[in-house]
Amino acid sequence: MFQTEKSVGMLRTIAMVGGAAILLWSLGLPSIRFTEAANVTSFSDTISDSAPSAVADHTIKYTIPAGSAGVEAGETITVTFPAGFNMGSVAFGDIDLSIDGVDQTLAASASGATWGASVSGQVLTLTSGTGTANAGQEVIIKVGTNASGGTNQITNHASEGSYSIDLVSGSGSNNDTGQTVIVILAPVEVTASVDTIFTFSVEGTPAGTLINSQATTGAVSSTSIAFGRLTAGVATTTAQLLTVNTNATNGYVVTVQVDGDLQSSTGATIDGFDGATDPTPWSSPAATLGDPTTYGHWGVTSDDTSIASRAGAEFGDNLFIAATTTPQEVMQFGGPVDGVGKGEGTTTVGYRVEISALQEAGDDYSTTLTYVATPTF
Repeated sequence: MFQTEKSVGMLRTIAMVGGAAILLWSLGLPSIRFTEAANVTSFSDTISDSAPSAVADHTIKYTIPAGSAGVEAGETITVTFPAGFNMGSVAFGDIDLSIDGVDQTLAASASGATWGASVSGQVLTLTSGTGTANAGQEVIIKVGTNASGGTNQITNHASEGSYSIDLVSGSGSNNDTGQTVIVILAPVEVTASVDTIFTFSVEGTPAGTLINSQATTGAVSSTSIAFGRLTAGVATTTAQLLTVNTNATNGYVVTVQVDGDLQSSTGATIDGFDGATDPTPWSSPAATLGDPTTYGHWGVTSDDTSIASRAGAEFGDNLFIAATTTPQEVMQFGGPVDGVGKGEGTTTVGYRVEISALQEAGDDYSTTLTYVATPTF
């Protein structure tokens, strides 16, 4: 008898709930929807310097997944850096936050539309006052001198390797989470062997290697580019082969930068190719007497023709950009790759130098070249 009464009671409850749902639907009232925790998408952390123990800026990007409750008023966004990364004196003044392209005001603590930003141990916390971040919106967090007015940076781990960055977006049971990887490697030893998730390597090439339908004139190794003795009016071209293996959902980007122009011990320089930041047809130096910047130049090219500059120009036959201290993209792909296929898993990056008869003599012109490889999960 007790079980029968209990069963009848349960049926009555189910009938009441079902009847209420039908009534709400018939009246055109909104139905109840539930949000669930999920993984964020397009999560990446790009650092400005990948050398061990170097201070670096971090640019963290992610997109709040569809159906998510997002970050509601009073909730937080936390980014946890691995042990061994020194957060130093980073505070709210060294941090920028933008949501869906709109910069947010930050302070030490949240108040109204102003977000609070603080660092405790390895955790960076952004706390909302009344602000929100909704499903489908992109969130960008900058830490370091890349932030407006920023002066303090994060110090890299002292050891080479692959390190995970953890994200929690929102609070409570409906928060969204994500994990990405940054690679720390020495600037001269450009070959990186990380783990099964991401590997990046650099190989030398022999003379006669084709890049954008042109043959290189000299051989190089994986750790040094020796142009050798330069002859006025004769361009010297070398190249390195870059290879990436990754299962990152959104692929990767590789950039290259130098620590300065090719410079001799006497202070003479071979400048970047015409200062070009957009792929430009190669030309001989102008050799204007009294203007040392025209005596010689060197530049960079890539056979990854999907790389487009800000002006929309792409790499191609005889097209070069300047070798500069600003990172320049030379290789990228938008999905997993297995280390094969030009412009996908492999890319040849070429370097060309040419001088005029006015270039100052010197047998010790040198500079340091750095590749930075960033996977995007």
